[in-house]
Formats: sequence, C-alpha cells, structure tokens
Amino acid sequence: MLTQCDLFLFAGQSNMAGRGVCTARWPQGAPACTPGAGYEYRAVSDPDCLHPLAEPFGADENDPAGIFEPGKKTGSLVAAFVNACYAQTGVPVVGVSASKGGAPIAVWQGRGDLLSDALRRLERARRFLAGQGTTVRHCFALWCQGETDGDLATPPQAYRAAFLAMLGQLLQAGVEMCFLITIGAYNGPAGYDYAPIRQVQLEMAAQDPNLCLVCDDLHTMRGRGLMKDAYHYYQQAYNEVGTAAGTAAGAWIRGH
Repeated sequence: MLTQCDLFLFAGQSNMAGRGVCTARWPQGAPACTPGAGYEYRAVSDPDCLHPLAEPFGADENDPAGIFEPGKKTGSLVAAFVNACYAQTGVPVVGVSASKGGAPIAVWQGRGDLLSDALRRLERARRFLAGQGTTVRHCFALWCQGETDGDLATPPQAYRAAFLAMLGQLLQAGVEMCFLITIGAYNGPAGYDYAPIRQVQLEMAAQDPNLCLVCDDLHTMRGRGLMKDAYHYYQQAYNEVGTAAGTAAGAWIRGH
C-alpha cells in the first residue's frame, strides 16, 4: 500500500500532454519510471485504482465533456519529471493528467471549462487516496501552456490576468505551489511570436510567491533542431525538460 505521496496535477496544453516521437536522428524514447517513484491516478477511465506511471501519460484520460483528445498523447515530459523529482525527495508522486492541445488561457477559468474538469480530477484523486489511507504530503501543479495564446496574439497583460485568476482557483483547491515550464518558440510559416507570452510567464514567476519557474529550456529547442513540427518536440526534448523541471521542483520541495 502507498502510505504517502506528493500529488501533482499535470496541466496545460499539448506540450504538457506530450507529442513526443523518435526518429533516426533523435532516437531517444521516453524513460521508464523508476520503480515506486510514480503512479497515475486515472480520474476518468479507471478511478478505483492507481497505475504505475508510464508513457504516454494520460493517454486514456478523455472526458467528452471536458479534457478530450483521444489518440493524441504519444510521449510526454512527465515520466522524466517524476524520476528526477523522486530522486530529490524520495517520496512517490501520484500524477493526475489534465492537459489538452490547442487550449488558450481563456478556457482555464473555471467556468465549466478545462479548469473545471482539472479540479474535478484533482478532487477525485484526493478522495481516492484518502480512502486508501494514503497521506497526501503536498499537492502541486505543473503547468506548461501558452502557445495558442501566442498564435492568438493574446496581450501579455490579458494573459497575466487570466493566468492569475486560474492560479487563484488552483490555490483555493489546495494546490500549494504551481511549478512553471515556460513555452518555447514557434517553428512554422505563420511567423507567430511567442516571446511576449514567455516573457510575461517569466515576470509572473519572479513576482508571485505561488508560482515557481522550474524550466525555461523549451525556447532553445528550435535552434537545436529538436522541434518535430511548428509546435511540438521530439521525445528527447521532453525528456530533457522533464528532467530539468523535476530536479528543480524536487529541490524546491526538499527545501520547504
């Protein structure tokens, strides 16, 4: 029986959901999860048990009334994150998948939208773990989102206001800290500029004590050839970012 855990809500859009693939040039696959390090709570598809965490994380967690993208999750940063976090804390992670591609911050406002679904999933996880006698030591969110807002040219101040409104609801739901992975760069013909969204994310993390930057590496991947299309990355990039973010988050947790 799992006696204690740190509960994580993995939330955002497609680069949290995971679109990782391998090629001859970039053959690295998703890592296996360290035994005992991580478990997936499937709030939608199998809410009565825990599964050892494995990639593609969250692939079965599709609710037609909420977060729904069947067949799109191919490999994420979550297993790498969990391995690195566990190496720092020694405490297992229970992960809840709550991410969907193409999702602007406007649909993360708790108005019967994706945030509403994510919070329901988190509460189901809490109830399940309590019923199993598992102590939730800490509850966190890991957030990676903003590419669609770059496409839409969402004004940075509007993004800030909407993000902070979302963050407030996460905190009300018992999330102790939101760890942040900033967005990367656009890699397609339309010429979208993601720098303003990334910049406001960096500013919020520097100013808000409830938001902790754990990785700002995605914007370097285009120059390294690690983007597989206009928006997404080869699995190696997700592995690198997950490892960096998990190491930083685990160090933060250990220090608090």
